[in-house]
Amino acid sequence: MRALTWQGRRDVRVETVPDPVIKDPTDVIIRITSTGICGSDLHLYEVLGPFLDAGDILGHEPMGIVEEIGPGVTKLAVGDRVVVPFNVSCGDCWMCGHGLHSQCETTQNHDQGTGASLFGYTKLYGQVPGGQAEYMRVPFGNTLPVKVPDGPADDRFVYLSDVLPTAWQAVEYAAIPQGGTVTVLGLGPIGAMAARIAKHRGASLVVGVDLVPERLSRASRDGVKAIDLRGHGKDIGDAIRELTEGRGTDAVIDAVGMEAHGAPLARAAQWGVGLLPDALGAKLMEKAGIDRLGALYAAIDIVRRGGTVSLSGVYGGAADPMPLLKMFDKQIQFRMGQANVHRWVGDILPLLTDEDPLGVDGFATHHLSLEEAPKAYETFQAKEDGMIKTLLRP
Repeated sequence: MRALTWQGRRDVRVETVPDPVIKDPTDVIIRITSTGICGSDLHLYEVLGPFLDAGDILGHEPMGIVEEIGPGVTKLAVGDRVVVPFNVSCGDCWMCGHGLHSQCETTQNHDQGTGASLFGYTKLYGQVPGGQAEYMRVPFGNTLPVKVPDGPADDRFVYLSDVLPTAWQAVEYAAIPQGGTVTVLGLGPIGAMAARIAKHRGASLVVGVDLVPERLSRASRDGVKAIDLRGHGKDIGDAIRELTEGRGTDAVIDAVGMEAHGAPLARAAQWGVGLLPDALGAKLMEKAGIDRLGALYAAIDIVRRGGTVSLSGVYGGAADPMPLLKMFDKQIQFRMGQANVHRWVGDILPLLTDEDPLGVDGFATHHLSLEEAPKAYETFQAKEDGMIKTLLRP
């Protein structure tokens, strides 16, 4: 089959690789019909190379058709249409039973000290082959795939794999009071969807901050108060306080993560680690890695006293300096973590209707072939061509 493989920093290639096969009785093989490129994939493209091997198959936002089932699969049949959550979760353990699918005890990576395995996401999370490919092996066929109806285009459902549950959890964790206010930092796919969900769930003011004109324009059309970071810089907190009686918003969602703009010293450190041999680079990141924290520091500044900061952007630093005095003084609450996809499917699936209240049908800005994936990564990383969300069609 054809699949997108990681080969090195800023080097991803579509290659012919062996087809996946059934290994366990509850495995299923999916023929991928749509698969997204996620902002988190760019961390693999740039920063997290020490935790990847050449040939690793990327991608964690797939959906498709069941082509083959193992002998223990009773809940799916060949021909069923399914979305595959990015968490590799069993659905039966204590953590899954408590809605913490990203901490699944069956697939936790004890050798790395990390939570549940993830599709297409490094040795830190199981090194499981991903879904930017023609076919994909999916374990836990009775509990992991989400069966969806035939009929509507893939765009209606594919975001159940990551974008929708991640954005929904970001809003849930933000604990926005009914009629309250929230700032969303970063209007890429997760931030843009989080802003839509916050409005859908009753926020009276949603402020969106970015520096890409196309993202800002799109958010404005969604009814978001869009603010161009380029016009405010470090004074962005003052601009938002002017909108909120001097307090700041009730909540802030950081949808940016470890590769925020600015922070040249941290950026240089990330680049330097990436140039080291993988074993040494990985050890250094595990013990002394730092992130570019511009968005997180901005969130701490912007949120009102007693408010909540919700982190959905991925952070990976082991030695990040945090302004604890300010955090303590402002009595800020923090919630964060990988999205627990299955925890939110029941809330989201009823919204994926012809009425389309979250605008999923038109959410993708680009539909490309799998063979175009390397160029798409390059364009997405450079924030060019108005690219906000890309779906690949294997």
